[in-house]
Amino acid sequence: MIALAYENERDMRQIDFRLNRQLWMFLAVAEEGHFGRAAERLGMTQPPLSEHIKTLETALGVGLFDRSRRGTRLTAAGAALLPAVRRFADQAMDLELTVREVAAGQSGILNVGAITSAMTDMIPQWMERLREQLPQLTVSIHEIDSVEAAPGLRSGALDLAFYRLDGSPGDGLESFPVTYDTLCVAVPIDHRAAHLGQMPLADVANSPLIMSARAVSPVYFDSIVSACRRHGVSLRILHEVRSISSQLAYVSCGQGIAIVPGTMERLAPENVRIVPLVEEISIVTTAVAWSTETHAPLKDQALDVLKGLIPKGNVEP
Repeated sequence: MIALAYENERDMRQIDFRLNRQLWMFLAVAEEGHFGRAAERLGMTQPPLSEHIKTLETALGVGLFDRSRRGTRLTAAGAALLPAVRRFADQAMDLELTVREVAAGQSGILNVGAITSAMTDMIPQWMERLREQLPQLTVSIHEIDSVEAAPGLRSGALDLAFYRLDGSPGDGLESFPVTYDTLCVAVPIDHRAAHLGQMPLADVANSPLIMSARAVSPVYFDSIVSACRRHGVSLRILHEVRSISSQLAYVSCGQGIAIVPGTMERLAPENVRIVPLVEEISIVTTAVAWSTETHAPLKDQALDVLKGLIPKGNVEP
């Protein structure tokens, strides 16, 4: 890391700009091993190049080159600096290419937040289809809790968010449901319901329950509690955990039973059974949302690809 002292913010901006140019010059001289050839490569004459290198050496407080009639060689300090400058040059070139492609509408980077269950459900298929139809799009996936989705979208940190949502996502945001599911009960393999094929909500109410925490996903938590109350059932919650995967892990350890979406059967440990409820309760398990106030290249096209994967009836035309 190169650290320099600046008297004020204006000086810092000016010196930073000069430093960037001087690092490019240092790289040219290091690679050419000759000031004259480096100057020709940079499209300048040798005297100002030599002056810039001297300024850089003074700012760093070290000599970077040993100069002789035979040519120019790196000092130990110069050799130590060279790998970092090469990385800087590579990153600068990548950044320039990305900016040009984005400006031309040829590529884009999409920052996507997703709850864990979405990352094992619809997103892999969506990603595969995106690679086929939008190969110029780079998608970066970030694991989030549902409560982090709306703030991330509003701040611009996320372009799309897959999370548990039922209804409006709030001002400045739009959404549509991606997956619906039917609630089931995860029970240990030796639980009597594991062999009955169904379990009534009344039995769930009388059992120690492991729930995905309301603080993590308030909409999902409230939709389950409300659905149970509509059937005259109040739940006895023993543990609140951070994810459905954690619910299944707790059940596997014999800590209680859990209400989970039926599709989670694919993630259940061998000693856990997913049993349908007698009462059929359908909920939105994942929705995708985005901000109407921010723009991301190719976002609309990525959403169109997603809509093509969703069963008809889940998405409004």
